[in-house]
Amino acid sequence: MTQPLPEDPTLDEMREALGAELPAHATFDGWSETALANAARSLGLDPGQARLAVPGGRVDMIEAWYAAIDRALAKAFPPERVAALKIRERIEMLVLARLDIVRPHKAAARSALAILAQPQNAVRAAKLGWRAADVMWRLAGDTATDFNHYTKRLTLAGVYASTLLVWLDDESEGEAETRAFLDRRISDVMRFEKLKARLRPDPERMFSFTRFAGRLRYPPI
Repeated sequence: MTQPLPEDPTLDEMREALGAELPAHATFDGWSETALANAARSLGLDPGQARLAVPGGRVDMIEAWYAAIDRALAKAFPPERVAALKIRERIEMLVLARLDIVRPHKAAARSALAILAQPQNAVRAAKLGWRAADVMWRLAGDTATDFNHYTKRLTLAGVYASTLLVWLDDESEGEAETRAFLDRRISDVMRFEKLKARLRPDPERMFSFTRFAGRLRYPPI
């Protein structure tokens, strides 16, 4: 539910409120000026003011919605909710929960993806995919700061994007096709992570200039 705006909201506050309100209108009017104007009126805003909060038009509207999804997901998954779960279970639950949040606005999600798929929006689309994956990994408790930080997010962004496409066309009972697809993709990721761990060089066998210099000073007997 959209929180009421303060009497004199900032652009950031307007953008946040619009992000939560827009998909309900985009479902019927697309990501258009009409949807923006109707969302603004629902919030008690002047449409002209609302336009200032999303100056980039359709892609800015979609980004505001995605940010609202991130906030809803974070609110639904405090650390104690995932603490007892294995990492695979955490990721699977978070992806499915994200789809649950989007579900009431499936038509808006479909049109948003079509807009983001346009060549001129490729960079913004990649950033939004990365941000979604980053939010899910952080909620799952990931604290990696090395190269794994990036590979985990790139991998999950791909898993989520492909699962979302399957979900949009899934008419199976209980969305069983989506769940089975996600399960297979996560299994593939887990196998890859295990293989990567086995192939990772042993730190003791890697060249270390510090160890090398120490041995020159104190040669092994």
